[in-house]
Amino acid sequence: MDADIERTLLSADQIAKRLDSLAQQIVTDIEAATGLSDPEHPHNTLTIIPIMTGSIIFVADLVRRLPLRMRIYPMSASSYPGTATTTQGITLSFGDRVPSELGGQHVLLIDDILDSGSTLRAVTDELNKRGPDTLHTCVLLRKQRDQAMSFPIDYVAFDIPDEFVVGYGLDYDDQYRNLPEIVTLKPEIAQG
Repeated sequence: MDADIERTLLSADQIAKRLDSLAQQIVTDIEAATGLSDPEHPHNTLTIIPIMTGSIIFVADLVRRLPLRMRIYPMSASSYPGTATTTQGITLSFGDRVPSELGGQHVLLIDDILDSGSTLRAVTDELNKRGPDTLHTCVLLRKQRDQAMSFPIDYVAFDIPDEFVVGYGLDYDDQYRNLPEIVTLKPEIAQG
């Protein structure tokens, strides 16, 4: 795999340090907005809805830094099937895990990357129909392109150049998710 890497964009240490500060910011903001840390709060549990599979490592690392009661309801969305390096349209699957009613719940939606905003827009629209008390959004990466930079998002771990990246959960043809850093691939590898 190392031979396929063109360059490292974010090291494992950079990611870990940023997640520490991001988690503190999320806890401070969500507690202030919701009162979730109060044991008398009627709904003192954060509902986390991660969009899988690209966010799997990010979610695992982030939730271990959040000292809050939580429920995790994974869902899936696909817009980069197989060897595609540009979006191919969105397919959402809430399965039977995400409740059809979210009234009284405080939701944190987590995704791996924001590039056009299409996936997050579709998911937030659907979740808002389910009536959560609050809905916050969080992404690991936001590409520096107009669509992404203008999309309203609560928490962004890193802004990155508009390049195709893999590692730390992100894939190309279902490979490279296990890399501990975020990298670009050599052009001959990712010829989508």
